[in-house]
Amino acid sequence: MISVLNKILTRTSREARYLRGNARHLMGMDAAHFTKARGSRILVYHGICRQEPLKYNTLFITQKTFEQHLQYYNRYFNVVSLDDYFAQRFSSTKFNICLTFDDGFANNYLYALPLLEQYKTPATFFVTAIRDAGYDILWNDQLSIAGKYGPPELDFQGERYLKNRYRKYVDALGQSLNDKLRQTGFAEKAELMRLLDKSVPFRSKGLDTDYWLQMTPGQIQAASASPYITIGSHGYYHNDLAGIPAEDAAKELASSKQYLESLTGKPVKSLAFPYGSYPEKKLHLFKTIGFAQLLATDLNGNHADPAVRERLTINPFISITNQMNANIKGSY
Repeated sequence: MISVLNKILTRTSREARYLRGNARHLMGMDAAHFTKARGSRILVYHGICRQEPLKYNTLFITQKTFEQHLQYYNRYFNVVSLDDYFAQRFSSTKFNICLTFDDGFANNYLYALPLLEQYKTPATFFVTAIRDAGYDILWNDQLSIAGKYGPPELDFQGERYLKNRYRKYVDALGQSLNDKLRQTGFAEKAELMRLLDKSVPFRSKGLDTDYWLQMTPGQIQAASASPYITIGSHGYYHNDLAGIPAEDAAKELASSKQYLESLTGKPVKSLAFPYGSYPEKKLHLFKTIGFAQLLATDLNGNHADPAVRERLTINPFISITNQMNANIKGSY
């Protein structure tokens, strides 16, 4: 009962805060608030699409919304590169923002890059090496889209999964197939991908490529050639590095680094953990491989390691002014 009450109070407090943020915007008080802010934050974007950002997940925003974000950043904030962020080369008269993108979607190249160049804004694209493995989609995106197009039941590895009201495949105990596979290596994920290719052939039909297609090697090279883009690693297969053996994680990251460096001709020294998962006991391995900048989404209060930084994920459900407020506050 107390837990439920706390959730209600938290939600009510958050909603009230958003109302106040929107009210300040309507009264023209945004500028004073943003101008007075000081500090720094790394932000993480994922997909940028032309329309219907919530079609498959809650990680996309539209190109129009992203441009509005850039307009705010250029008006009120100081946008720095990831290298400058780690070196703490900050403005003392503005709030400092660092932009990052996860998952290596082709839409980052098609829709985000032109705007970043137009507004002369630096960013880091964290890309997997899934193309090197012969795939053009991440396993979790394929499963997510199958939740819309797929059958009501799915048989996988001798177990039946039913699609629930949230379009997630769950077993008899309610555990999602996504959560189960996240704790495995890639062999099991590849098996599921082959099954989905047969039962949910949206890839072969070229449906909704803006929501799943990965950057090609040529696009990665072209993005890296931009003076505003740095390429970082997001793993090889997009495996949860905290959930697989240390030896496997190290091997995947070394292969990812080699692949990206062979494409870009530049050192790849930054790593964004897939799912934001923070494998603290394996950090020394990642540093040995050559990753000096390690990015998570939840450090659980542990900020002792100077190589690790926390990021705030963009929220597609709130107004732009409230997103800017959250960027400063560091939470929603």
